[in-house]
Amino acid sequence: MSRDGERLIETMNELGSRIGHLLSEMVPPAAQVHLLNAQRELITALMLIYEHRVTTTPGGRQGVPTRARRSAARRRATKRVGKIPIE
Repeated sequence: MSRDGERLIETMNELGSRIGHLLSEMVPPAAQVHLLNAQRELITALMLIYEHRVTTTPGGRQGVPTRARRSAARRRATKRVGKIPIE
């Protein structure tokens, strides 16, 4: 992971921590757990999007027709069955 990605993670975690401390007295404990899980999922999604944008070429894969790319992407998307565990 690049240094920019690490800084982004640190910034997101710090922001989430500060907001969590501010709202901890107003939000019930069960809702706090739900919000923390949602925060982790959001950070993970943002990092995956960031890494995908950084590692792919601007034109995509060259030499592969658009229809083939769409069908290959459709086939790959159906393989994931369950949730990804996040620690």
